[in-house]
Amino acid sequence: MAEAHQAVAFQFTVTPDGVDFRLSREALKHIYLSGINSWKKRLIRIKNGILRGVYPGSPTSWLVIVMATVGSSYCKVDISMGLVCCIQRCLPEGCGPYRTPQTRALLSMAIFSTGVWMMGIFFFRQTLKLLLSYHGWMFEMHGQTSHFTKVWAICVRLLSSRRPMLYSFQTSLPKLPVPSVPATVQRVSDWWEEYVYLRSRAPLVVNSNYYVMDFVLIKNTNIQAARLGNVVHAMIMYRRKLDREEIKPVMALGIVPMCSYQMERMFNTTRIPGKETDLLQHLSDSRHVAVYHKGRFFKLWLYEGSQLLKPCDLELQFQRILDDPSPPQPGEEKLAALTAGGRLEWAQARQAFFSSGKNKAALDAIERAAFFVALDEESHHYDPEDEASLSLYGKALLHGNCYNRWFDKSFTVIAFKNGQLGLNTEHAWADAPIIGHLWEFVLGTETFHLGYTETGHCQGKANPALAAPQRLQWDIPEQCRAVIESSCQVATALADDVELYCFQFLPFGKGLIKKCRTSPDAFVQIALQLAHFRDRGKFCLTYEASMTRMFREGRTETVRSCTSESTAFVQAMAEGSRMKADLRDLFRKASKKHQNMYRLAMTGAGIDRHLFCLYVVSKYLGVSSPFLAEVLSEPWRLSTSQIAQFQIRMFDPDKYPKHLGAGGGFGPVSALGRAQGSRTGPQHLRGRRALKSGKDSGQLLPGHRLQPPTRHPAAAQPTGPRTGRCPHGAEPGSPTVRQGWRHSGRGSDLRPPGTNTALDPGSTCSCRGRAPPSSAPDLRNEPLPGNLGTASPARLVSFSTICAVLRWQTMATGFPT
Repeated sequence: MAEAHQAVAFQFTVTPDGVDFRLSREALKHIYLSGINSWKKRLIRIKNGILRGVYPGSPTSWLVIVMATVGSSYCKVDISMGLVCCIQRCLPEGCGPYRTPQTRALLSMAIFSTGVWMMGIFFFRQTLKLLLSYHGWMFEMHGQTSHFTKVWAICVRLLSSRRPMLYSFQTSLPKLPVPSVPATVQRVSDWWEEYVYLRSRAPLVVNSNYYVMDFVLIKNTNIQAARLGNVVHAMIMYRRKLDREEIKPVMALGIVPMCSYQMERMFNTTRIPGKETDLLQHLSDSRHVAVYHKGRFFKLWLYEGSQLLKPCDLELQFQRILDDPSPPQPGEEKLAALTAGGRLEWAQARQAFFSSGKNKAALDAIERAAFFVALDEESHHYDPEDEASLSLYGKALLHGNCYNRWFDKSFTVIAFKNGQLGLNTEHAWADAPIIGHLWEFVLGTETFHLGYTETGHCQGKANPALAAPQRLQWDIPEQCRAVIESSCQVATALADDVELYCFQFLPFGKGLIKKCRTSPDAFVQIALQLAHFRDRGKFCLTYEASMTRMFREGRTETVRSCTSESTAFVQAMAEGSRMKADLRDLFRKASKKHQNMYRLAMTGAGIDRHLFCLYVVSKYLGVSSPFLAEVLSEPWRLSTSQIAQFQIRMFDPDKYPKHLGAGGGFGPVSALGRAQGSRTGPQHLRGRRALKSGKDSGQLLPGHRLQPPTRHPAAAQPTGPRTGRCPHGAEPGSPTVRQGWRHSGRGSDLRPPGTNTALDPGSTCSCRGRAPPSSAPDLRNEPLPGNLGTASPARLVSFSTICAVLRWQTMATGFPT
């Protein structure tokens, strides 16, 4: 109760002798410092608003124009061509020392100079917007830049040469164009956010949220609290730069600015559940984070007065939470499962049980936090000797145990017991490159600026007099606990229905692909089509995300990767009788078509967002469209994406080649679909594949599930021991590794790495190196490099198949190996 008493600025007691006032100096000091800090931020925002509003002009340029006008007047040169005299005649006449002819002349010249200055700003902005509307540079081959594009690049550089702030280019970015109806037949942001994300009633876990991984080849420290101390401090440093607009805008090719509006809601943002639609609650500031550990919630202050806590102080605070022996309150342990279940159930429970009293106060502490921190008791890391380790790490980040992440927060920082970190990010407020920008800054700052002591702790000496983190108090009735348990079961079934595989492909990377004058993205997309066809014997509707941030408030557009050209190449590969020259020609055509479609999507010429807007308008007007119903009902069986890297140069990747993250991943958008993410490096590729098994449901658009998937029997947890022998001779339950074959060592279960699914007797095993001859896919006699053996019927595209296709494709088409 001591903290509660200290939080009261004054108390008064009514006595027969009068009213007795008691003031708390410490509380009044905090109120004073908070007010000063608030006014500082307000003044900074006002200053930034003025500087942003006059970009590419500046107060200095205004002063130069005024001085030039005044100087020319004294030299008897009228550069205003009589306008100064006209302004002077229009000024009201008065008396006194401030209405002299000289004062009126200076005021007239100042008004004229200001008008010239503002007209110049308007002209430069419109010119820059016109220049940024040109996208022909995207369709030119590298090394074959036209003279027109070179002149365009020089003009853009000249108009944006002055040091820009984060949002300086927002008013100069062109708006996303709406294609004509004929163009749509041949070949929008508020609606997209609301209808695709916020109106979806399906659980956020797996369906919407995505994850981001840590460095996997290096480790700065094994101390959980120390790692969080540096990382949380670096995140608040980033937020401070964000508030002051000191972050440089992301520039394509170092010339074309990208829209930055998504960054505004990175911190202090929570998705609030509603019965029909959710809403995003964004606060201008937050001075604490919410922390979860062993079923308990804490409120951890980030500031002492107006000063941000040092990393060593934050380490102390996190360690206090880790050392806290108190048990969870009734219903508290699985409370976060409400954010993982259905949105309608969460909205109803929030209104019924969290709208008043201590529950409302505790929930406000979480929803009004800068972000959420989860302290896990398990350890995860990448072990090169165990390919499954990366998959288990990714699966823990994607959904955890379904009640140790607050999925509504803009992002959750996840800290494992061994110091490995990761993020789970809500999707509605922004796309993956935005959180990737933050993560690059945080990892670079932590490693190269903050650092650790030789013992692995944060630098500096902590202040032991800091008040301990505050434990949140709950009063959760039995009815609410039943809802929590139901949501937990729904989320757990959904998480168990997903198989996730993360892997590294080491034979080559984008360096070799670029030497072959091929787009790495097109190469991977065509390889995915070939892998899917060889695994399933058919093609499917394929989704690839393309960013449209060259336009104001642009987010993404769809690239439909399964083209006629790619299918022609795949079928030619399947025939096995074509010459390499023919295969190479077909591959070039497929790659060129994919690159052109990607560029069209980036430049606003895609069709899917246009179709989406037509669909929304048709629903609003009550007009039935068989065409839209047919087109938008097809499920995206294969959802793919690539992950941006090195958006900011915090360090030289050539000098520090091991300081690379494994990217991130997301869940499938169709119940029978799979999601494929990739991250291309100079020497290798990193991939991640998530898939669902179960009854397929209708699909409106990527990310918008109409109904939750049903659970496939193959994804169920085993209820008892199974019998069966490994097809390669290993005894059931053998913990040994035999010629690269890996067994679980649990009774007679034979389990694939990274899964909890026991296999049917005699079907396959998790041994590495080869597969049973009866189920091995025919890949032109190319040996599988895979680590999972064969793909069971419940598993759709094994990453071993993809790896083999990547290797075999380069040989079949004549590329260097």
